[in-house]
Amino acid sequence: MDSGQINTEQIDQVRRFNRTVTERVGVLHDNYLGRDRPIGEARLLWEIGEREQDVRGLRERLGLDSGYVSRLLRALEADGLVTVEPHPRDRRVRTVRLTEAGRAERGLLDERSDELAGSLLEPLNIAQRARLVAAMTEVDRLLTASTVTLATVDPGHPDAEYCLRSYFTELQERFDTGFDPAQSLLPDAGGLRPPRGLFLVARVHGEPVGCAGLKLPPGAPAEIKRMWVAPAARGLGLGRRFLAELEGLAAGEGRTVLRLDTNKALDAAIGLYHSCGFEEVSAFNDEPYAHHWFEKPIGRDA
Repeated sequence: MDSGQINTEQIDQVRRFNRTVTERVGVLHDNYLGRDRPIGEARLLWEIGEREQDVRGLRERLGLDSGYVSRLLRALEADGLVTVEPHPRDRRVRTVRLTEAGRAERGLLDERSDELAGSLLEPLNIAQRARLVAAMTEVDRLLTASTVTLATVDPGHPDAEYCLRSYFTELQERFDTGFDPAQSLLPDAGGLRPPRGLFLVARVHGEPVGCAGLKLPPGAPAEIKRMWVAPAARGLGLGRRFLAELEGLAAGEGRTVLRLDTNKALDAAIGLYHSCGFEEVSAFNDEPYAHHWFEKPIGRDA
C-alpha cells in the first residue's frame, strides 16, 4: 500500500503532540492520578475490569511484552489488588481477576480520570471544548487505524472462521433473499488456500476485525472474495487497505486483471469499488447473489 512519503515536518508535529499529551495527562509521574502507582499498573487494573481475563489476551490487547506484564501483575498482586491463577482447563494459561480491593481502586481511578478529563476541558469555552473533543475523536480514529495489522492465515484459523461467520450473518440480514454460502460460487473458504488463493485477516490489538480472500484460478483473472469489515472497525479505511493489499498480492502472482462481484444491497462497498478504480463490467460468472460485477487492470500494464 503506497501511503506516500512521510516528511520531517510531520514527524516533528507528531513528536510535539506526544510531548504535550504525556505532560498534560500526567503519565510522566510515578504516582499517576495521585495514587501510589505508575500509569502502567493503573491501566492494567482498568483493562482487567469486572471479568476474569486471560493474561495473554491482555498482553496482546495492550501491545506489551510478557516480562513487563508479569512485573506489573506481581506488583498489583503484592498490593492485594489482583489474583493470578492457572486456567482450570489449561494450566499453561494464566488468568487474572480483580479482588474487592482491586475493584475499589479501579473505581477510584475512574473518578480521578473523570476529574482529569474535566480539567482539560474546563479552561476552554464551549466552542473550544467542541473542537478539542472532535479533534480527539479524529486522532483516536486515526491512531486505531494505524494499529490495524493484516496477516495471511489459513481459512480454517479461528479468527478467519469468526470473521466469515460474522460476514455471513450480516449478509443473511441485509440481502432481500437471505444468504446461504452453500448456494454461492464459493461454498467452502478452503478454496482460498494456496495455491488456489489466499486469505487475509485484519486485527486490532490481536482481535479480528475483518477479512478478505483472493481467488487465484489458473489462467484467469484474480478475484476478490469474502471481504468484510466489522461494524466497529468501519471508517478506519480498512476496506480500501484490503483492496490495495490484495491488488499488490495479485500483481505479485503475475495477474493483470482483478475482479469482484457484489450484491445491490452493499451500496457502501459499490461506492468503494468505484473510488478505487474498479469499473463495472458485464457478468463474468453466474453467482446467484451478485447484481454488479467489477474489474480493474493491475500490475505493470495498468
